[in-house]
Amino acid sequence: MALEDRYGLPLSTSSPEAASAYGEGVDLMLAGWTGTAETLERAIALDPDFALPQIARARVHAFYQQGDLARQKAALARELVAKRGTERERSHVETLALAIEGRLPEAIAATMKHVEAWPRDALVLSLPLGAFGLYAFSGMADHDRARQELCERVAHHYGEDWWFLTMYGWAMTENGNVSRGRGVTERGFELRRQNAHAAHAVLHAMFEDGSIEAADRLVDDWIPCYDRAGILHGHIRWHQALGALEHGDAARALAIYADVLQPKATQAPPLNLVTDGASLLWRLSAYGHAVPRALWLEADATAQELFPKSSLSFADIHMALFAAATQNREALAARLAAIEQRLADGKLPAGPVVPAVCRALAAFADEDYAACVQMLAPVLGEVVRLGGSHAQRELIEDTFVVALMRSGELARARALLDARLHRRPSLRDARWQAAMG
Repeated sequence: MALEDRYGLPLSTSSPEAASAYGEGVDLMLAGWTGTAETLERAIALDPDFALPQIARARVHAFYQQGDLARQKAALARELVAKRGTERERSHVETLALAIEGRLPEAIAATMKHVEAWPRDALVLSLPLGAFGLYAFSGMADHDRARQELCERVAHHYGEDWWFLTMYGWAMTENGNVSRGRGVTERGFELRRQNAHAAHAVLHAMFEDGSIEAADRLVDDWIPCYDRAGILHGHIRWHQALGALEHGDAARALAIYADVLQPKATQAPPLNLVTDGASLLWRLSAYGHAVPRALWLEADATAQELFPKSSLSFADIHMALFAAATQNREALAARLAAIEQRLADGKLPAGPVVPAVCRALAAFADEDYAACVQMLAPVLGEVVRLGGSHAQRELIEDTFVVALMRSGELARARALLDARLHRRPSLRDARWQAAMG
């Protein structure tokens, strides 16, 4: 009798132990849980010719920007699945390999074709979902809606599956269906509490509906069960730091930064390390709190090692935060030149919004708030193309609001804050309104 995974898909291995270890490793990956790499390595050791744990392990390498290892494992998986693999497994390996290699348009096309044929292949379905997924980094202006629509097309194949409910609910939340999205995500979270992606998705819903105190309690109650090495550990605490800033508690936000986000403390993947650190320090400074220059310099030095060249637009924007905050005009000019060249070559999926935001951030750091407003105003509607989540992208809008206030354009600032407060409660926005009289 053929061995199958948890979703009923046949596996090309004769080792029940390898099949079990692979299934457990995939579940750990889908939950963002520790032990993923070790469990997949165990599956590989039990059956070295079984391609699927090889490509899954390659994906974990890619999360941590271990490009050479990821590509080596992907190449091996391609060889193995060609010798011993079903049509589904060959398509599975190829689709994940394309994503690992950064071939986004091809990976998206392969994913859609694969999901049409095998909708219950959760690992492939996961590729376009989430704030750092293929859709988010595709440059699409409607990637939030696209994720929800994709989940809706396959929902009947999953039912009350803990992973699917997590991602479906989060897709709803990011697409503006916050109440329904929170409820669906919380159902998935209750089915599997050891699921960092679910905890994270619930925090996004709480951010969107203004449940700041509830979010803080959730993190305090849940985080003790999640090892600091977990892929989302630092980012979940980052959400807690945003809650502290809602209350104007800069000391607590800085303490969270020192505990889990500072380069010497974090165990996060490179993209999370750079984006969480830069965005929190920038928010602190933009909101009027003192940030020791040494923190910026230390984090910038690490970021420059991890992202020395223009790559993902989402990373480039955060590298611009570092360059602006440290007044490293040379680094910003070099990155902008690379970004502009990629734009001219048609290799910048997010388009002109990327250099525009980079320049606006530099103007803000130079205290040229009128120039910042002038540069940001035309592209605010395009910021979604950068990828990431709404909570992460709100940093750009916050910078715009503060620039409006500091350049004396109070009527425009009030109008924007009124619109945000009608969408969700915010102690910070309320304070800003009160400060304008």
